[in-house]
Amino acid sequence: MQRTDGHPVPRRLLILGGTTEAAALARAALDRFGERLAVVSALAGRTERPGPIPGEVRIGGFGGPEGLARYLQGAGIDLLVDATHPFADRIARNARLAAEAAGVPRLVLERPPWRRHPLDRWVEVADLAGAAGAVGRIGRRCLLTVGSGDLAAFALALSVHFVVRLIDAPRAPLPLASAEVVLGRGPFSVAAERELLRHHRIDVIAAKASGGAATEAKLIAARELGLPVVMVRRPPAEPGERVAELEAALGWLAARLALAAPPSTRAVLP
Repeated sequence: MQRTDGHPVPRRLLILGGTTEAAALARAALDRFGERLAVVSALAGRTERPGPIPGEVRIGGFGGPEGLARYLQGAGIDLLVDATHPFADRIARNARLAAEAAGVPRLVLERPPWRRHPLDRWVEVADLAGAAGAVGRIGRRCLLTVGSGDLAAFALALSVHFVVRLIDAPRAPLPLASAEVVLGRGPFSVAAERELLRHHRIDVIAAKASGGAATEAKLIAARELGLPVVMVRRPPAEPGERVAELEAALGWLAARLALAAPPSTRAVLP
């Protein structure tokens, strides 16, 4: 298919993002494929000041898998990459169902997990409720880095003072008996994390097993200081094609650009 000026109509890529990896993919895809590819990055809108993202940016939800499927068809999306946070399991499921319904090829760009060091003192738990219980048994001053949406799970840990790290200042009081907020956006250095832990007299850290380099420094600092880390395991991954490296995702895009069916050949959703 060509435009009236003779140039081919670009394929349209939707990146479900909000992560460092998603922004890096948008930038690299535009650099590599140029006018052959139009990139739309979708953000949930949970961060007030997202970093710069090249291409078109869409902020807000889609209305479940049915709404996302309608968007894929209505916006003429040819390819979908789910590069959301490893704990965004509801969005990941919606992406899989929507891609299947709309007939759009889907790839998961999965952030590599952290590898446990022999000197790490991790207490691995299945969920946030387990993390809250473990924190209350282990320490009294906790660095809490699970994100603003999951703080309520720790409300019953009444004996713990929480130092809560957030990207944006909270708009309402935290649902915690004793807490203070520190603001910061990764990547963090090991030296800065070590100083933070010492300054606030932290004796336990609570975190999700998010992986990636941007926030790994707190684990290294905890290891050096001999502090326990209560680690919430990742939820089960959705089935489908997945890669862990940016270059592999670019390779998938390159292979799919010539194969993606034009929107007119797809079944129209009701």
